[in-house]
Amino acid sequence: MIWRKLNGELLRLPVKSAVEEVIERETKAGYKLKVCIGTDSQVYGTETSFATVIVFLREKRGGFMFISSERSRQRYSLRERMLAEVAKSIEVAYDLCDIFTRYHVDMEVHADINTNPQFRSNEALREAMGYILGMGYAFKAKPDAFASSCCADKIVN
Repeated sequence: MIWRKLNGELLRLPVKSAVEEVIERETKAGYKLKVCIGTDSQVYGTETSFATVIVFLREKRGGFMFISSERSRQRYSLRERMLAEVAKSIEVAYDLCDIFTRYHVDMEVHADINTNPQFRSNEALREAMGYILGMGYAFKAKPDAFASSCCADKIVN
């Protein structure tokens, strides 16, 4: 995955090193951090675009994020696409969880899945929740899943 900042600048380090550098810098500056990881997708004709974000929240002091985008020509049902989003977020969380543990940074995985059964995305909720919680991560779904439903949603193209 290729990662960048919101302003488009590519990360100069591998994402794992960049995340560790951010945590060290922000901790030294006196901020308590929380990290939220989420993915959103959008279908455009025969392609599906995915955007995954790592959102760094400074307690009562705003935040910033790293972004990765990719496209797929694979056809997905809605349920499959929701679970693919969750899988991408889990992959990033798994890759970074040792850093979060070492620095005592709370981390959540956000799923762009509606908790209201009237919405079609809800059909993937139980599987996604089981997958995330089964990996030992904190889980948020809509309307609390801002990393996926707001941040990644604004990036996906």
